[in-house]
Amino acid sequence: MKSALTAVLIIFTSLTFGQQTDLFNGENLEGWTVYGTEKWYVEDGLLVCESGPDEQYGYFATDKHYKNFELTVDFKQLADGNSGVFIRSTIDGTTVSGWQVEIAPPGHFTGGVYESYGRNWLIKPTPEKDKALKMGEWNTMKIRVNGDKITSWLNGTEMITLTDKIIGAGEGSIALQIHDGGGIKVQWRNIKVTEMD
Repeated sequence: MKSALTAVLIIFTSLTFGQQTDLFNGENLEGWTVYGTEKWYVEDGLLVCESGPDEQYGYFATDKHYKNFELTVDFKQLADGNSGVFIRSTIDGTTVSGWQVEIAPPGHFTGGVYESYGRNWLIKPTPEKDKALKMGEWNTMKIRVNGDKITSWLNGTEMITLTDKIIGAGEGSIALQIHDGGGIKVQWRNIKVTEMD
């Protein structure tokens, strides 16, 4: 019994959570930087990303860097919806260095991890987990990044868990993406982060 209690205490002390912080204030884009020419704006208290006339990649990144954290965000895909959440990422123009937790239409691996300009797909959810996505409705994504390990959940379903030393060495922002190609529109709300020691 004593050894079991010790093991539980070790687990809890290795994941020490701080206070949850709202990353989006529902009023303006304060605390974030827009990269590219695609549209990012606030409407009725929601953050909206929408393809612009250039139909290129666009990013919306936190000014602050986050290393170990748990992020929750609600999203609704109003059109194509090909988007994503980048972690530990840096952006130069519209060239991103980091890792994307995919947000995409059905059948396109929402919750998987993709490395842009690098190794490409690192892990995809199994096909049966795709039913967790509610296209055209509000969805909740949770992402936990701690050291070398990243886990994603979609509407309470664990999509992937990946351990990767290269991700573990990463540094940078949390960023939302809009894919190239045009015709994309996604709403976001309740973007909250809890940092871990």
